[in-house]
Amino acid sequence: MDKDKNKPQEPQQVEVLKKGDTSQEKRLILVRDVFPRTLPIVPLYNRPVFPKMTVPMIIDDEKTKKLLIDTTKSQSKFVGMVLNKERPEGQDQDQKPEMHSVGVIAEILQIAQLAPEAPIQVLIGAMERFSIQGIIHEEPYILAKVDYIMETEMAGNEELKAYSLSVIKSIKELIQLNPLHKEELSLFMSRSSLTEPGRLADFAAALTTASGKELQEILETISIRARLKKVLLLLKKEIDISKIQVQISKQIDEKISKQQREFFLREQLRAIKKELGLEKEGKEAEVERFEKRLKELKLTDEASERIHEEMEKLRLIEPASPEFNVTRNYLDWLTVLPWGVFTKDSYDIKKAFRILNRDHYGLEDVKERILEFLSVGIMKGNIAGSILCFVGPPGVGKTSIGQSIAKSIGRNFYRFSVGGIRDEAEIKGHRRTYIGALPGKFLQAIKTCKSANPVIMLDEIDKIGASYQGDPASALLEVLDPEQNRDFLDHYLDVRFDLSNVFFICTANQLDTIPRPLLDRMEVIKLSGYILQEKLEIARKFLIPKQLKAHGVEKKQITITNDALKEIIDGYAREAGVRGLENHIKKIIRKSVKKMIEKKGRKFTIGAKEVDSLLGKRIFTDDNYYKKPQVGVVMGLAWTSMGGDTLYIEATNVTTGKQEFKQTGQLGSVMVESSEIAYTYVRSFLDKDKKAQEFFNKNFIHLHVPAGATPKDGPSAGVTMAIALYSLAINKPVKKMVAMTGELSLTGRIMPIGGVKEKTIAAKRAKIVELIFPEENKKDFDELPAHIRKGLKPQFVSTFKQAVNLCF
Repeated sequence: MDKDKNKPQEPQQVEVLKKGDTSQEKRLILVRDVFPRTLPIVPLYNRPVFPKMTVPMIIDDEKTKKLLIDTTKSQSKFVGMVLNKERPEGQDQDQKPEMHSVGVIAEILQIAQLAPEAPIQVLIGAMERFSIQGIIHEEPYILAKVDYIMETEMAGNEELKAYSLSVIKSIKELIQLNPLHKEELSLFMSRSSLTEPGRLADFAAALTTASGKELQEILETISIRARLKKVLLLLKKEIDISKIQVQISKQIDEKISKQQREFFLREQLRAIKKELGLEKEGKEAEVERFEKRLKELKLTDEASERIHEEMEKLRLIEPASPEFNVTRNYLDWLTVLPWGVFTKDSYDIKKAFRILNRDHYGLEDVKERILEFLSVGIMKGNIAGSILCFVGPPGVGKTSIGQSIAKSIGRNFYRFSVGGIRDEAEIKGHRRTYIGALPGKFLQAIKTCKSANPVIMLDEIDKIGASYQGDPASALLEVLDPEQNRDFLDHYLDVRFDLSNVFFICTANQLDTIPRPLLDRMEVIKLSGYILQEKLEIARKFLIPKQLKAHGVEKKQITITNDALKEIIDGYAREAGVRGLENHIKKIIRKSVKKMIEKKGRKFTIGAKEVDSLLGKRIFTDDNYYKKPQVGVVMGLAWTSMGGDTLYIEATNVTTGKQEFKQTGQLGSVMVESSEIAYTYVRSFLDKDKKAQEFFNKNFIHLHVPAGATPKDGPSAGVTMAIALYSLAINKPVKKMVAMTGELSLTGRIMPIGGVKEKTIAAKRAKIVELIFPEENKKDFDELPAHIRKGLKPQFVSTFKQAVNLCF
C-alpha cells in the first residue's frame, strides 16, 4: 500500500491577479476560494444558514441525499443552501414551493450514512451570500446560476463599532438568561473580532429563535448598518421571551421543589415512625386495624370464615392493584358492623309513660297501645322482632312517637324514608362488582347506630314505588318478617346478618297502597288526628314555646291568647294534624317580630281580632252554610287520608214527564253504585205512596255532592244519599241539623263503616251534636276517648226505617 495516500492533501495553489491591482503584484490564494458560477441547490425548510458558520444537518429527503452524495464524489464540493418560501394557504401540497432568491454557498466538510436507507449526517461550512440569477434545470436536482455578494471591509467605521458593542452587550444579556449559547459565543469570539461587524450580525441572528421569514430578511440585508439594526431588534425580542421563560421556569421549579421537599419530609417521617414502631406500611396498618376491630365483635361462624378469607387475600394483593381497594372496602364494612353488640333495654314502664306524656299531648288510645306492647316485651324480657305501623294523616306525630319509643326503651334511633324508592338495591344493597357499590339502607342504619338492636323507622311506607329495577316492597318482605330477618342476606355483604333484634316502626298516611303481604307482617296502630281542644293544648304547651325559642323571642314579648289560637285552628288549620297550625304560628311570630324591630321593643298580645290582619282572609268558612234544614239536603260524614270531614249531599228535581236519575260531584264508581242503590231502595220504600211514585215517574232527579273538584269514593254515604232522596220525594226537610254515615244495602240494612273516630272528630269540629251511626259501630264509638264523646248525641240504627224515624 502507498503510505503517501494517508497523508493530508495540501490545498492546491494558483497564481491570480488581484482585481484592480495596477502594480501587477502577484499573490497566492486557495482554489476553494474561487467559487463556481453554477451551484446545485439544497432546499431548506425552517431556517436559513448564515455565512462563516459550520452547521451539522440530517437529511432524509431522497432527492437531496442523492445530490449531496454525488457532490461529495465530484471535484467541487460546493452546494447552495436556499430557504423555501412559506406555502400560501390553499396551495396544493404536490406543487413545488418557491425559493427565496438569496442563499449561502457552503462546502461539504463531512458526510456519513449508517445504512443505505438511513438519513445522512452532513457537516457543512457556509461561506458567502449569493443571489440566484436563473434556474438552469430542476431535475434530477435544482442547478442555479448565481452571483456572489461579497461584503466590503468597514473595520474603521466608529458607528458600526458602536452597533457591534450593543449587539455583544445584548448577546451577553441573552446568555445570562439562557446559558446554552455561552459556548457558541466563546467559540465565535475566539475566531472573530469587532472588525467584522457583518459576521457578528449574522452570528447574533443565528442565536435567536426568530422565524425563518425574519432570519431570511437578515440574510437578504446587504447593508451592514441596516443588518445590525434589525439584529438588535431580534435580540431585544429574544431577551423579552427569555425573561418570560425564566420566570415561568422559576415558578415551576419552586412548585416542584416544594412538592419534592414535602415528599422527602413525609418519607423521612414515615421511616422514623416505622423505626420507632409508631407506624406500619399501608397494607400492614389496614390489616392491624381490621384485627383490632374484630376483638370487640362476636362474629357468626359464616362471618368469621369470610373475614379471615378476605384478610388472607388482602395480604397477598399489592396496594397498587384495583382489587386491593375493593377488598379493603369490603373488609371495612364486614368489620365495622356491630356483630353481637347490643344496647341494654330499659324495662321501666313508668319511664316510658312519662316520656310519651312529655313529648305528646292527647293520643291516649295510641299511648295505651304502645304501653301494652312494651309491657309484653318486658314480660318476655325481649322487645325484639316487633314491627309497628302508625297510620294517620300528616302532622299527627307518627315520626315523633317513634323517637319517643326509642328514648323510652333506651335504644339508638335511625329514620329513613322509603317513599319514592324504586330500586331494590336500596333495600338489599348492590353487588360488589359494581363501581361505588354499597350495602342497603338497613345495614347502613345498623352501622350508624353501632348496635345490632336499634329502633329503625321506615317513613312513608305507603308511598314506596316499583320500577324495572325491581320491587322494593317485595324486598321489604324479608326484612320485616321476624322468621326470615334473622338470616337477612345483603347483596353487597353476602354474609347473613341477624336483624331479628331490630325494633321496626313504619309510618303511613293510608293502608290502601301498602301491599297486603307486607301489611300482614305489621301491627297497625291508627292515629286519627286532633280535635280543637287538643290542638289548643298542643299549641300552648309545645308549638308556641318551640317557635318563640326558634325566633329568639322571650315569652313576655309575644303573647297569643286562647281566643286567637281557636280562631287560627278553626279558620286556618282545620287539618287533622298540627303542621299547618305550626306554620301559621310561625307566620304570626315573624310578623310580630318585624313590628317589634320597627317599633323598638314593644310587647305584643295577639287576640282573635288581630289574627285576620296577620294571616289574611280566613281559609275555612263555617261548614254549616245551611243555617237550617232544607228539603233534599243532608249532612254526611266522610273519611279522607287527611282525616275526617263533613260534606253535604244535595238532591233536587226537574219535572220532565219521565223518570230519570243523575249524580255529579266527581264521584267514584263505588259511590255511584251507592247512589243508585239509594235511589232504587227509596222508590221501593215509598212503593205504596202514590204521590211519591208519581213524583219519581214524572221528574228528573239530580243528586250532587259539593266540592266538585275533589274526587270522592266509598260506600259509607249510602244512608245519607237515601235520606236526601226521601226528603226530596216527600218534600219535607229533616227535623234538625244531623250528620250521618253508613252503608245502605238493597234491602234497607244499615251496614257498618270505618273511620268512626275521624268522622266523629269532623262532626265535633263542625259543631254538630246529633249523629247517626250504624248499630254495629256502637262499640267503636264507645271506645273513643271521653273528651271526644263529650257533648255528642249519637243514635245507632240498623235499618233505613229507623233512620227515617229519627230524621223526620
